This record gives sequence, C-alpha cells and structure tokens, in this order.
Amino acid sequence: MRDNAPRLGTSATAESITSKHTPHAFSNSHDSRVGDERIVVLGGVPLRGEVEVSGSKNSSLPILAASLLASKGQCILHNVPHIADVGTMCEMLQALGASVQREGHTVIIDAENLQSHSAPTELVRKMRASFYVAAPLLARLHRAEVPLPGGCVLGPRPVNYHIDAFQKMGAVTTVERGAMNAVAEHWHGASIYLEPKNSSVGATVNIMMAACLATGTTTIENAAREPEVVNLAEYLKKMGGKIRGAGTATITIQGVKELHGTEHTIYNDRIEAGTYLTAAGITGGDVTVHGLPPVHLSVYIDKLQEAGIEITHGDRWIRAATVQPLRATDVATAPFPGFATDLQAPFLTMMCLAEGRSAIEENVFDVRFNYAAELLRMGADITLTENTAIVRGVSKLSGAEVQATDLRAGAALVLAGLGAEGRTEVTKVEYIDRGYEHFVDKLRSLDGQVVRQTKSGNKK
Repeated sequence: MRDNAPRLGTSATAESITSKHTPHAFSNSHDSRVGDERIVVLGGVPLRGEVEVSGSKNSSLPILAASLLASKGQCILHNVPHIADVGTMCEMLQALGASVQREGHTVIIDAENLQSHSAPTELVRKMRASFYVAAPLLARLHRAEVPLPGGCVLGPRPVNYHIDAFQKMGAVTTVERGAMNAVAEHWHGASIYLEPKNSSVGATVNIMMAACLATGTTTIENAAREPEVVNLAEYLKKMGGKIRGAGTATITIQGVKELHGTEHTIYNDRIEAGTYLTAAGITGGDVTVHGLPPVHLSVYIDKLQEAGIEITHGDRWIRAATVQPLRATDVATAPFPGFATDLQAPFLTMMCLAEGRSAIEENVFDVRFNYAAELLRMGADITLTENTAIVRGVSKLSGAEVQATDLRAGAALVLAGLGAEGRTEVTKVEYIDRGYEHFVDKLRSLDGQVVRQTKSGNKK
C-alpha cells in the first residue's frame, strides 16, 4: 500500500530563502505569510534517504544576543539557519542599534554603537528567547527594559530565575505593565543557585552573558548542561570571556572589562536531527542524518532503539532504519543529558503506531500536550492524566485537517500525516517556520509527499 500511495506534484517545493553573495540588512521573510499557508501531506510512503542537519535554533538565538556584548569589532557567525526566530532576533539586534547583515548562512553583527536599552514589545512577544537581550543590555549599558516574553504556548515559563540573578549581580529591578525594568549602577559577580529540577537553559545562558562584563567572579550552581550552553561558552571565550565548566553542573565566569568581535560556527540542530530520525520510525522508513555527533542525542537514540528502530552511527552521522514493528516505550522528559522535551511530540506521535501501551511523562513544560487533541482527530488513542500521556498504539492513523499548537507539535503533526492513510492538512505552519529550515523541501528529498500551499490552493 505504501509504495502505491498517490503522489503530489513533483514541481511543488517549499519557499526557499535564497542565499545572497553580498551583505544585506536582515529581515524576517515569513511575517507577510503568517496564517496564510498550510502543509498538505499524502501519507503511505516510507521516508528514505539522507538529509543534512541545519544550524541549531537553540544555539543561534543566545549567540546572536551575546553579540551585543562586543564593544568593538564585528561578530561573524556561520551556520545560522534561515528560520523565523532567527529573523526576529536579528530584527531585535537592529532595533537596539546593532548593524546586522547576512551572507547566505553567515550573519555579521557590529554592536559597537549599541544605543537603546529598551527592547520592542512586538518583537519580544513573538518568542521567549528575545529575553536573552536583557543580560547584554545590563552588562554593557547598565540598563534594560524588556517586556516579559511570548512565543509558543507551552504553559508558564517564568523569568524569575533571570531576574533573581540580575538582582544578585547588583541590578535594581521592577516588573510593571508586563515589562522588566532594571538598572545596574554597580554590576558585579555573584554566586547563583538554580533549582536542580529544571536546570534552566534560559537562565544559565543569560547569567553567563551577564557575568562576562561583571566585576569579580560569578558561579552558577546546577547550571544547564545542554550542548547549546557549551556552544555559547565557546563563543564568549573567543570574544575574550573567561569561562570554566560549561557542560557541567557548575560554571564559573571571571568578569573582564570588555569583549570584542570574533568568528564562530553554530552547532547543528540536535532537535531537527531527532525529528527526521523519528520520521523514519513513523513511516517505516530508513533515514540518515548528517552533521551531528551522536552524543548530542544519546538518550534519544537509546529510546529509538527500545522502540525497535535499528540505529547505526559514525562520528557525525546517524541512521535510523525500521526493520520490525514499533514497540511501546515509556519516556520522561528531563534536562540534558535526559530525554529532550523538544522531541516529546515526535516521539509520542511515533508511539501512536507502536504495539502496546506507552506512558509519555512531561516534566519540563506544563502545557505541552495540547496537540494530543489533533492526533485524536487522526485516530490516535491518547489519554491525558496531569503531566503524563497514556498512548495505546493503533494499527493506522487517518488523514485529517489539524492545527499546529506549537513549534515541535507542528512538525510532529506533519510526521503523523506522513505515517497516516490519506490526506492531512496542517495549518498554523508559522509555528514550524520558527524552528525548521526548509522543512518541506527536506521531507520531499526523503520521498515525502508534502507540499506547502496558500489558502487559495497555490503551491509554494
């Protein structure tokens, strides 16, 4: 049945963002299309082939923000993905007085003339990571006015850890009319303890950036250990920062007087890689991802193997092949090196087609099962109890019109469509644009029957 599935027109591809050979001001090319497009999927074809992993969204955003710390020289960043969140962050840097230009996947930032301490509300409300500019503003200008962040609706994600740290480092802060206002006349290092249960990535990277220009030493206990934290630390050290312990639970930063421009390469995206590996399981396919060290996905790889997927890998490639029926597998999300919350939705989607009963426990975000109602429309058997989804595998999913509820859920629903019988239409695809570069194009390169359309039915 899969090999004989109907095929969508081969001429349709997702809109590509053409790399330029000359620098130009950065703009967010997706804004004009928000809410006007959908992804149409015909299921039944196993995904097969090889795909290159793009630069990491979760590495790019703090590193772009950290470029504001350089008071002289250009910051040249390579492997920056063409995604909407990067566009938003670059618009933010420009709004604060930095010069931002792009050459293909390279972004060039000059923040010598950083002027404004006030982040525009309309940009911060688009994504939570905009709050990363708070630390560079306080460190360089000793003032910051940053609205409380928005982004995907994943439940309460307070920035109290960030604000508490700023206060310990000498800032006087208030939260009024939905914004943090902070003044730091005496900016100094401090000992900062984060709650061990969550090991907040956002708080860890904001404190690291803030501490680089503080007087004295800052120590972060129970720091996040994600590869994205390590990538940021490498960048800050190239800029002249003095940081030890990144990738462990204790990070120490010795403040310096100034940071300078440098050249740096963004890590590849482990969440994107995990998404395509999971797509192999959902469709009964065989997919190899290139450009990622397996250690960045070690726990996830273990779970894929538990589910019956055959995994082989080298230094910077991973292959997932479906050689037997999927098996129900329990998972619980946790900070790195645990099971990544950003891969919970794709994995749960795969469990909808596995034999048996699985329990998917979400321990990072409070509202991350909103998409379960969309999978139910496709014939999934899911029961929600507090922070756990009980999934009973079904023999098939059926195509339906569904709506993305957040970034990772949007990608998971497209994968569900690839593994379902019939036609699936996914709306609210602007969520997917936030974190996946050329998502439709890459799926099509793996034989996925996927097109992007406007509401009028025109192919993109």
